[in-house]
Amino acid sequence: MRLLLVEDDPRIAVPLIGTLREAGYSVVHCADGPSGLAEGRSGAYPLMVLDVMLPGLDGFALAKTLRQEGVNAAILFLTARGELQDRVQGLDLGGDAYLVKPFERAELLATLRAISRKGSEARTAQLGFGQGRGVLDAAGRVVRWDGAEVAVTGREYALLETLLLGRGRWFTREELLERVWGLDFGGEARIVDVYIRYLRRKLSPEVIASERGRGYRVESE
Repeated sequence: MRLLLVEDDPRIAVPLIGTLREAGYSVVHCADGPSGLAEGRSGAYPLMVLDVMLPGLDGFALAKTLRQEGVNAAILFLTARGELQDRVQGLDLGGDAYLVKPFERAELLATLRAISRKGSEARTAQLGFGQGRGVLDAAGRVVRWDGAEVAVTGREYALLETLLLGRGRWFTREELLERVWGLDFGGEARIVDVYIRYLRRKLSPEVIASERGRGYRVESE
């Protein structure tokens, strides 16, 4: 499951990323509020872990903005502030859970499991594309074209899903590489181009647009 972590302290972020990846999460990390907002707006994350004290835009304001814009991810706040008023504020702004630093690894993972159902439910809808010819069924992880199921690999599915969830925005090759292959991928960035070609062959060349200097996108319908 994809997870967005917004945490500015590398002493916390680095081990936390390791813990989350060991638990099976595909993690994208942002170190400040504005970049976290830009990433969160993509709609690509069913789970978000937000530090409250962030440079540029605090975690509460970040969550409030995302909720106002219709982002329905499950949100876990992390903070050194454990006062009741802070916890209530975070939950009132659309957070699903609140952990006070320092916390135990088991507590963090258990909390994420408890709130992840909301993020999963937000992604069960079918995503149409290609002027109605294509459907990505997030519940069954199935892709259909002209009513017939298309055999796609897990990586092809994840790539198409990422583009559809960010429909209308351009994704650079590096962004897609990070989201679909992960930060620890040691291969060439042009593997993204190869998988785009695979999807175009299996679906239609017009499904995924490309532009030099901007990247790839699925057009808004």
